[in-house]
Amino acid sequence: MTFSYMEIWEHMGAPAIVIAVVLLTMGLASLTVFLERLFTLRRSRATSKAFAAVIADKMRAADVDGILADAQADEHARGHLTRVVRAGLTMYVHARQTADISGLSASERTRRHLERYLEEVGEDLRRGMSVLASVGSVAPFVGLLGTVVGIISAFQGIAASGSGGLSSVSAGISEALIETALGLAVAIPAVLAFNFLSTQIAHDEGKLQRSAGELLDMVEDWEERSVQSGGMRRERVA
Repeated sequence: MTFSYMEIWEHMGAPAIVIAVVLLTMGLASLTVFLERLFTLRRSRATSKAFAAVIADKMRAADVDGILADAQADEHARGHLTRVVRAGLTMYVHARQTADISGLSASERTRRHLERYLEEVGEDLRRGMSVLASVGSVAPFVGLLGTVVGIISAFQGIAASGSGGLSSVSAGISEALIETALGLAVAIPAVLAFNFLSTQIAHDEGKLQRSAGELLDMVEDWEERSVQSGGMRRERVA
């Protein structure tokens, strides 16, 4: 038999074909996750950058209603920074309008809410990463299973022919090597994609945490201004 991939595929047994299909499915899944995460991260960065430019002046002017209106706009809704700002300011407005029996200030309630929300954002950023991790770690073993199946096929060829010539074992050995190579070809890109995306996600999480910290600083400043203005009004009434 000549060394042709089509001929090897035609001579593969059912177990080897199943293993090959599983590996191809794993490779397709990892490629899908990688492209989806890459597109999502780039879109979020572009949207967040545009949103930050739009609300910069409103943040300095403490225009909370204007910021929330921009955060709810369709062109900004897909950015993770938009979600963080919207969640923080929505809680701040709610905390200002409702009394807290625990005695916590509006800024403190906003800080606690943002801490929990940042965890949710981190989970959303890492969505699908478990697929890449699983493929990168499991695919070599699946390929090794295909190697074992191929070796078994080679021994079956020896038993069927009654001799150990190259012609009797070449099909099984070729099948085993193809399965091994396929397993590595699926695992290596998955590991590289996982490491690349992990670095990008960690970078984005760090930027979001810093942005949340800046938002909290502004919220505390707004609250202090509100308290001072309220005190001045009471003095004028008195």
